[in-house]
Amino acid sequence: MIKKKKLLLINPVSRYRKGFARDLTSKHPPLALAIIASYTPSHWKIKIIDENYQTFHFRDADLVGITSFTPSAPRAYEIAQQYRQRGIPVVFGGIHASMCPEEALNFVDAVVVGEAESVWPQLIDDFEKGKLQKIYFGSFQEMVNLPMPRHDLFHPAYVFHSVQTSRGCPMGCDFCTVTAFNGKHYRVRPVDEILDELESFHNDKRAVVFVDDNLGGMGKKHQERAMELFRGIIDRGIKINWFSQTSLDIADNEELLGLAADSGCRILLIGIEAETVEALKSANKSLNVKKGVENYQKIFKKINKYGIAVLGTFIFGLETDNIESIRNRASYIINSKVDCIQTSILTPLPGTQLYKRILAQNRLICKDFPHDWQYFHFADIVFRHPVMRAEEMAPELIKAWKRIYSPWRLIISFFRTWRNTGHLTSAVWAYQTNKHYRNILFERDIWFGN
Repeated sequence: MIKKKKLLLINPVSRYRKGFARDLTSKHPPLALAIIASYTPSHWKIKIIDENYQTFHFRDADLVGITSFTPSAPRAYEIAQQYRQRGIPVVFGGIHASMCPEEALNFVDAVVVGEAESVWPQLIDDFEKGKLQKIYFGSFQEMVNLPMPRHDLFHPAYVFHSVQTSRGCPMGCDFCTVTAFNGKHYRVRPVDEILDELESFHNDKRAVVFVDDNLGGMGKKHQERAMELFRGIIDRGIKINWFSQTSLDIADNEELLGLAADSGCRILLIGIEAETVEALKSANKSLNVKKGVENYQKIFKKINKYGIAVLGTFIFGLETDNIESIRNRASYIINSKVDCIQTSILTPLPGTQLYKRILAQNRLICKDFPHDWQYFHFADIVFRHPVMRAEEMAPELIKAWKRIYSPWRLIISFFRTWRNTGHLTSAVWAYQTNKHYRNILFERDIWFGN
């Protein structure tokens, strides 16, 4: 009998800011690893090591695959070194590897740039023949007839399942990596394949996170496809509560909102980012400019009418901001009646237009890479702002966060969401989400090169 080769797939978690990894209900399974596992031949034995639940310690393997976001890249390299020192090949993939492949090759044996599914079978074949290449370039492929992700390999303590129904975004916001990694073309999976995946595990009663960057897509055609998905969930009797991301224009289609609610939608994340046209234009957030900042409240209210809470994302430190902007944005957030709030500091992630511009202007505070990638966690100041000094910005941000995430305000927000949505689960999820973001922001002081 031929002995199976061992593949270890590792999800590292930053040691600097653990963020969502601190809270059971906010951890989402690393879906990319389950997808890669589904493309691995059956004569391989596969194990996922997930630092959300188990701190890494060395385990023997024939091949190691690591995925990483930018702030967890230093931890990924640290783990990789333990295998390379023992002569075990390491493959690095994901968004950070794709944006910084030359850096990554200093720490691993092979890098996958882009979406890995298109090259993973070739990579495995090359490894088995002793011909592993340094770089593999993935291509954008249509999401049709995909193998089922290996959800069975995830830690059983997860309270959410991660499911992906689409990839790509044509919007090109200045600070966002999605277009660079997944392309501008909006690609979708066949609805029946998504429903089959949901049916494969819906009886375990766990909730679902649709990890799409915009579940509703762009335009009528994409919205019709989303409605087909929601009708399918309803018609098949798949009883789930779910959460996802979308854009402001979802509120243009009340039939879609009704179907989303009936299929189990409890929260929709929407990128608001700022309350002024000037700030939105600085971030190339053109859709929000088109929809009109004066219409935000009407949109929140319309979504709430269908029992769905709104998770609004806001960015402090946009390049047109000043100290007064931080204070005004905090006041706007508090008075906006948005149900739950994600606030972040503008962060130039590699691969974005923002990063390219700031790098060209020599405005990065962080320059000791890969060590300093840990600070690119959206709660630290990593570049010189054109208007504000970091030492005056940091205390204003802390004041803003204390106002926004005060325990008393979060309790008031819970009851308001319950009243506005008429749905207790939506209100509870919104309250928990607010607590998650509060924990992240107050985990440690803001770093700004001091």
